[in-house]
Amino acid sequence: MKRINIIYGGETYSIGDRELDDVLADIASGLAATEPQWLSVNYGEGVPRKALLLLTAGVDIAVIPVPGFNEDANQVSDEPPPPRAR
Repeated sequence: MKRINIIYGGETYSIGDRELDDVLADIASGLAATEPQWLSVNYGEGVPRKALLLLTAGVDIAVIPVPGFNEDANQVSDEPPPPRAR
């Protein structure tokens, strides 16, 4: 995956150098956790800055994979992965 775009609370962020299934599992785990969990993302154009998004119920979050040169966006599964064990 070239990068993964995240839309959170109406703002756009990105994640690079991670697999889609790992990001989805982190989000699912964060939402299921009893203590606050944060998702590390990049914010901004050019030189991105690190940002942390609080994973909590009630906040809109969209995950948009951006395929790389030799990847097909249609190969992304419609099924989310199961949450990772802690």
